Amino acid sequence: MGILKENEKRDESMGSAEKKTAPSPKKNSTGLWIGGIAFTFFIAFLGYLLAKVPGFSLVGQMASAIIIAVAYRQLFGYPEALKAGINFSSKILLRAAIVLYGLKLNIHTVLEDGLGLLVRDIGIIIVAILLTVWLAKKLKANPVISMLLGVGTGVCGAAAIAAVAPIIKAEDDDTAISVGIIALMGTIFGIVYTILRPILPLTPAEYGAWTGMSLHEIAHVVLAGAPGGQEALGIALLAKLGRVFLLVPLCFVLMYWMRRKSGADAADGAKVGFPMFLLGFIAMSLIGTYVIGSVVVVPDGVMEFIGSATTWLLTAAMVGLGLNVSLGDVRKKALKPLIAMTVASIVLSVLAFVMV
Repeated sequence: MGILKENEKRDESMGSAEKKTAPSPKKNSTGLWIGGIAFTFFIAFLGYLLAKVPGFSLVGQMASAIIIAVAYRQLFGYPEALKAGINFSSKILLRAAIVLYGLKLNIHTVLEDGLGLLVRDIGIIIVAILLTVWLAKKLKANPVISMLLGVGTGVCGAAAIAAVAPIIKAEDDDTAISVGIIALMGTIFGIVYTILRPILPLTPAEYGAWTGMSLHEIAHVVLAGAPGGQEALGIALLAKLGRVFLLVPLCFVLMYWMRRKSGADAADGAKVGFPMFLLGFIAMSLIGTYVIGSVVVVPDGVMEFIGSATTWLLTAAMVGLGLNVSLGDVRKKALKPLIAMTVASIVLSVLAFVMV
């Protein structure tokens, strides 16, 4: 009996020792959460390196990172152990990036110097969205991806898609597919604009307005506008800023539309929540316009760092979305929306050309 008791005590002490040395579930989950975030930034870094390669430099860091993320998913599957951290990047970091993106928008410049362009930008956005959605309906394309592509085409590419996605309740893979398509098509259109520039009967200012009113991303506007000279690039960015400015009222319009749609559908009891990050975007726009430089002097190096941080946060977020993409779903869901978006982009280019 004494021996048994001694064995029991030894077993109990060994058990308690095992409990002490065993890692706690909380520590494990925290480590995996951090690991998931680090994983998205690692692929973002690989995208940064890939964007240095000739050819991929035209696509950019964000699209290159998405390509790597999608390829990883197809080759190795989704890293389930890192899911919490990946979701944090694709949702929380994404909203943080959009908030910081507001610093790129100078409201005063848009309202004072670009009011005429702003009016035309409104027409561009309306045509882009309605035409893409209408063509998608005719083609029986995926309506969510088509709406995201219409918004990305009309407003400001990936940032607009990311801002609108939670409002229209888009799935992560739909958002990632849309961002990838916008990056690819915007690059193609930007290159075509650059090729056409010397043979078009446009002044530098007119060419800049055409570029800023019709191309998808700010990066695409810079790509096509820079060869036209400083005047062309300045007007192009002004026209593009007007479209970025219109992202805010567009989000409110889509929120109203979604609430009306939910109210009309008795089977859909879901409510459309207010995207709080939109308030952050507006606040940062106001700070960047009326505080930084006039009230508070911020060194150029700091602003450049914030700009780079915004790009990295947005890229890591897009990696998180890209890891959710299945190429099988892309083949089924993306082809028809791509056709609708391409036709709408061509019409938009012609319309903007006429308007300048």
